[in-house]
Amino acid sequence: MYRTHTNGQLRATDINKKVTLAGWVQKTRDKGFMVWVDLRDRYGITQLIFDAERTPKAMMETASQLGREFVIQVTGTVIERESKNPNMPTGDIEILVSEISVLNKSLTPPFTIEDSTDGGEDLRMKYRYLDIRRTPVRNNLVFRHKVTMAVRNYLSEKDFVEVETPYLIKSTPEGARDFVVPSRMNEGQFYALPQSPQTFKQLLMVGGMDKYFQIVKCFRDEDLRADRQPEFTQIDCEMAFIEQEDILNTFEGLTRHLLKEINGVEVGEFPRMQYDDAMRLYGNDKPDIRFGMEFGELNSVAQHKDFSIFNKAELVVGIAVPGGNSYTRKEIDKLTDWVKRPQVGALGMVYCRVNEDGSYKSSVDKFYDQEDLAKWAEVTGAEKGDLICVLSGDTNKVRAQLSALRMELAERMGLRKAGEFAPLWVVDFPLLELDEDTGHYHAMHHPFTSPKPGQLELLGTDPGAVKANAYDLVLNGNEIGGGSIRIHDKKTQAVMLKHLGFSEEEAKAQFGFLMDAFEYGAPPHGGIAFGLDRLVAILGGQETIRDFIAFPKNNSGRDVMIDAPSPLDKEQLEELHLKVEL
Repeated sequence: MYRTHTNGQLRATDINKKVTLAGWVQKTRDKGFMVWVDLRDRYGITQLIFDAERTPKAMMETASQLGREFVIQVTGTVIERESKNPNMPTGDIEILVSEISVLNKSLTPPFTIEDSTDGGEDLRMKYRYLDIRRTPVRNNLVFRHKVTMAVRNYLSEKDFVEVETPYLIKSTPEGARDFVVPSRMNEGQFYALPQSPQTFKQLLMVGGMDKYFQIVKCFRDEDLRADRQPEFTQIDCEMAFIEQEDILNTFEGLTRHLLKEINGVEVGEFPRMQYDDAMRLYGNDKPDIRFGMEFGELNSVAQHKDFSIFNKAELVVGIAVPGGNSYTRKEIDKLTDWVKRPQVGALGMVYCRVNEDGSYKSSVDKFYDQEDLAKWAEVTGAEKGDLICVLSGDTNKVRAQLSALRMELAERMGLRKAGEFAPLWVVDFPLLELDEDTGHYHAMHHPFTSPKPGQLELLGTDPGAVKANAYDLVLNGNEIGGGSIRIHDKKTQAVMLKHLGFSEEEAKAQFGFLMDAFEYGAPPHGGIAFGLDRLVAILGGQETIRDFIAFPKNNSGRDVMIDAPSPLDKEQLEELHLKVEL
């Protein structure tokens, strides 16, 4: 056998045992008459010792020639370590080596394979198999496994059945662009990789499976961010004979279970917030409620003077920054420059200091007196020592700008604490969203989302006012899950597709299989999908998902390790009936 123990296993109680270990050379220290080697595997590090008085000369020579990342096997005796290392689980012992075998040599690694490395992100992604040897990355992958197993166990105990659905499916307009796969046997036709298993899980409910889940790869050909990859993993779930309350209770239970099982954190009942309130108070539909700084809308107390910038704005809105009156003028100017960056897009920022003596000093004192500014403080909840930051403009744009400022301030003030968790349900989303460029409505979630009871009739008269029977689960300012109660009858689904601009023929061509299934006794059903990559990262105290994915893509959607995507040769293209002009 290659090993009797792992490199994180041996303790002082194992002294005098003869053992065999295998692993990678972390580093060596050669004193000539004595060589120490740190041997690493997934489980830890054990120190080996080669002693000129007790070790044959040939073996001493072998030990002195070991390089970083050589793969070796050793046999020896566990002895007490003279200089103990209390920071290592194996720090009380070392192995006096009696046999050594070099299983494989290694080139010098392109970066240091230690917890703190000198390798940049691009380099580490190119040699990801080496990066995985580092403890932080390896621990992240083990952590992901623990979360995944906790999910599987919880849902299985709740009578959910894991069912696999196809990866080669039909392209449907779900929102993002599809990745498409040409069919060799069907010339000119293409499969699509699923953006989600949405229609299949609904068909499983028609099939009577009742409770389904799947930890599944999904694919979206869209622009990338730190928390987005072209291929990602969902915890996909669906239930039959349920209402919204059943979904919220079931998956609030799952989230509470994960927080306790994985993080040792107990949370109470999740608060619920309507979409309209989330937008009004926080400027986005996934608010971080670990801290305050709720928006105060100032139109009624700021648009009655001669300050034209506010007077012509659709919305004047501000936040109170706790302790912000301590900011210098230079620091406030830097904040103003921050919101004027193209990524945020504000034209400027008005501020007002709330002094300890109860007086106010603003950047627009020319237009507003102390009584006016006191009303600003009242609306924003500002107290003595705070700073009021005010933006104005078109409602949707200015809310997004102030939301970005709120999050940036919270980051600078240390209010976004990784070990603190604040879950939240956001409910009552609009069913449809207006595309300002085309003037057409599209589904905010997807075309299969049911309107709230009694609101279907509004589709013909006031489509923007219709609320969806939809919900998102938010954790620490990140959407970790979203879902809805589905339409389960053909007539309602046809009405929905019509209002989304599908002709009867287009609806039949795209979704005829689903609408036909609804005619065979489809039960009321609904579900939710969690983004596993993002959920794992947040539970792990981070918001960047790449370090929790074994082989991630870069910001351009490329796998720099295997150099994908890559061109196909001429013969392959001809087999697929494709022509590519280069």
